[in-house]
Amino acid sequence: MSDRILDLRSDTVTVPSAEMRRAMYEAEVGDDVFGEDPTVRRLEEMAAEVTGKEAALFVSSGSMGNLIALLSHCQRADEAICGSEAHVLHYEVGGAGGVASVTLRAARNDARGRLDPAEVESLIRGENVHTPRTSLLMLENTHNRCSGAVISVEDTQQLCDLAHQHGVAVHIDGARIFNAALALGVPLADVAGTADSVGFCLSKGLGAPVGSLVCGDGAFISSARKNRKMLGGGMRQAGIIAAAGVWALQNMVERMAEDHANAKVLAYGLAEIPTIDLQPDTIETNIVIFRTSDAVGYARALKASGVLCTMPGPDRLRMVTHYGIERADIDTVLVRARGAALAAV
Repeated sequence: MSDRILDLRSDTVTVPSAEMRRAMYEAEVGDDVFGEDPTVRRLEEMAAEVTGKEAALFVSSGSMGNLIALLSHCQRADEAICGSEAHVLHYEVGGAGGVASVTLRAARNDARGRLDPAEVESLIRGENVHTPRTSLLMLENTHNRCSGAVISVEDTQQLCDLAHQHGVAVHIDGARIFNAALALGVPLADVAGTADSVGFCLSKGLGAPVGSLVCGDGAFISSARKNRKMLGGGMRQAGIIAAAGVWALQNMVERMAEDHANAKVLAYGLAEIPTIDLQPDTIETNIVIFRTSDAVGYARALKASGVLCTMPGPDRLRMVTHYGIERADIDTVLVRARGAALAAV
């Protein structure tokens, strides 16, 4: 058994393959702020096509993409509805309020990351001199804090229809939306549905070193481009990093099915450890979140054994499968996890 560190903290820890590095080295570049970087333009065209949207914008991160969506869909002092477990609520440093001057109002996510349409509708505020205007509904697919749960096409469309009936735009934080499409077995454009905008990350399951795409209609992308500039996101000869995204979209999408399979094996193996509370049949993609009575102690024991994970809650640990973690590595993780459970007692 190898003694190397197995890093399951996130699928953001991937490193580019030799082929991806070569694509970056050979990338044709120009000044993207002037719209003259051909590789960035190609990446944006590919992103728009795969999501079924009119246009796309290359940005530095998923958090920047979400913030740009807030700035582009909302006015100052507006309100956006999101899930109680949403990434934009928990992990984006309060950018909605601090930068966009938009209040986030939370609807409850269930254990599978879903929102109750009736609750969402009850939270939408109409025009009233006393209250902020609800201008945006933010969805998430797959759902990070809900073990990478997949939101169905039908659930997404129902919420889009509901929001649009009330004049509310919809943005999907699709950081891992390719994982959702693979799990559902449908084209990604179907998962994006009639949402007004959708973002996805290149630097997670797709294995690129940096970058995200925000996609929508031409008017939205025009506004998003200006807001990206305001945020300092004009990256000039960005084709060097965009080339990694082009290569990833061409070569890494179907490969993510291996991550899903490895996550299933990991989940069923962890569920056999008596101190772990986990329903392995609920794992749909590449994120495995489980409960244990002493999460801090167990995480410490795992780290000592050479397995890295994160703590999304005081009694929960998270492991994420990704490019660079093979099936044999999962067997090693499970051996170490069993030993760490004994050490943590």
